[in-house]
Amino acid sequence: MDYMKEIKEISAEQAIILWQASRLSLSKIYEKAPEILKVQGSVIGTLGNFSASIGKAKSKKTFNVSAIVAATLKNGTVLRYVAELPEEKRKILYVDTEQSHYHCLKVMKRILRLAGLPDDRDNEHLEFLALRKYTPEQRIRIVEQAIYNTPDIGLVIIDGIRDMVYDINSPGESTRIISKLMQWTDDRQIHIHTILHQNKGDENARGHIGTELNNKAETVLLVEKDKSNGDISNVSAMHIRAMDFEPFAFRINGNALPELIEGYRPEAKKPGRPEEEKFDPYKHITEQQHHIALEAAFGLKEEYGYKDLETALVKAYMSVGVKLNHQKAVSLITMLRNKRIIVQENGRKYTFKSDFHY
Repeated sequence: MDYMKEIKEISAEQAIILWQASRLSLSKIYEKAPEILKVQGSVIGTLGNFSASIGKAKSKKTFNVSAIVAATLKNGTVLRYVAELPEEKRKILYVDTEQSHYHCLKVMKRILRLAGLPDDRDNEHLEFLALRKYTPEQRIRIVEQAIYNTPDIGLVIIDGIRDMVYDINSPGESTRIISKLMQWTDDRQIHIHTILHQNKGDENARGHIGTELNNKAETVLLVEKDKSNGDISNVSAMHIRAMDFEPFAFRINGNALPELIEGYRPEAKKPGRPEEEKFDPYKHITEQQHHIALEAAFGLKEEYGYKDLETALVKAYMSVGVKLNHQKAVSLITMLRNKRIIVQENGRKYTFKSDFHY
């Protein structure tokens, strides 16, 4: 499905109205976004913005988000999360797109137990939607109606934003759903937290939608298994607008609840471990990331000398979540040359073959 076809032109009159409404003025007062969620004093969530959790399969992402919801439900502390929702914004909407009703109910009960609340009856501040059986388009419409028609809503969790699009590598669909998140959070002055899987081969969130999340989210939390103990999960800030926080860890206790590990320090990474293996631009960067970054770099300039090319590629690949130092950039350029994705056909200048086959 091509969502770009759904984009409708607006009239000149409508554009003028929106232009005037968008102008800032020093004569007006613009309030700072209320801070509703913190970790050790670092702000990870404000009203009017959205954030995300990413992690590989079985990293306990949903357990971690359960702690975030429990903290906001009790307006207190769970694990390292400290929540403070305004009284008129206490309603929480939890949307699950991939689990059965049975498993969704287990998550709901877990949240209530973490918050110290009864788990045998519904709570007025928590609404849970199980949307597994619907299409991506239906899910978007359902969530939108729930957001705009739920009084006192303050926090929305979308567990499985990947299921809000048909193709995670579609720029049109990705831009559309991220635009929806920005529209919903701004219109309703709420916070939305989403969950997305990581790629198996690297640390990046999956697909074009992952790139968009990294670029637009207020905070991106990384949940990953401890390298030496698979029963322990670490939580750190992969991206955060505010001050960074010290990573923390939790395990699942005998009551099937996430439990903070006090004084935990992750094992230092050692040379030769999988995460320290030699950088391979073909293996560690997806084809989609290469396409987006190279189109961006050569969209600014058609040809580069070597030094300018390196600088441009470092910036372009950073925009898709790939950090390159000098050594990695050299390795990348060598790979691109070997595959004739970039070529030297005009003296010493490098040009880009946009129709390359990866």
